[in-house]
Amino acid sequence: MSQSTAEVIREYGPFPQANVGGVTYDGQSVWFAAGDSLRAFDPASGEETGAIDVPAHAGTAFDGEFLYQIAEARIQKIDPTTRRVVSTIPAPSGGGDSGLAWAEGTLWVGEYRARKIHQIDPQTGAILRTIESNRFVTGVTWVDGELWHGILEGDDSELRRIDPGTGAVLETLEMPAGVKVSGLESDGQDRFYCGGGKSGVVRAVRRPRN
Repeated sequence: MSQSTAEVIREYGPFPQANVGGVTYDGQSVWFAAGDSLRAFDPASGEETGAIDVPAHAGTAFDGEFLYQIAEARIQKIDPTTRRVVSTIPAPSGGGDSGLAWAEGTLWVGEYRARKIHQIDPQTGAILRTIESNRFVTGVTWVDGELWHGILEGDDSELRRIDPGTGAVLETLEMPAGVKVSGLESDGQDRFYCGGGKSGVVRAVRRPRN
């Protein structure tokens, strides 16, 4: 297993009145869950570019057309053009869910205290399979066939690359002391966007390339 220290290359915010949960990227804007709304900013300038008035408590994802947002015990599918919720499905743990990612036509959902990641059917919410972790699971993201997730234990946070078949930890990036990871998303290239919870900050972390 490879272990290294995460390289924080930029901080965005703190954004006012934002307890940052889930984070996703639509190719232009970074979206983050801010409690009572889903908000967006330009990663080049750091300036906020919009908001959608929906409950946004945990993980956030984007499938190339629609946004998905965990709101307590449900996952909302949102059209970013009309800013309307078009459908909802039950979240796997009914309120204890954390990260959210889109990959291979399905949603991947972190279950925080149960230390699990579920692959679910985006139409029904049915659980297709479950990966076990040995730490509290926060954000989840896929990039180039790699499954990464954030962990939180006490005051310690890491980004972990795991084997999607076995859950074995393949690589860890240790966050700086006191820096917590809530949401997690890759930009598909050289950085991860990491939600910073109550700090109101989103951080860009360099993605290691093997």
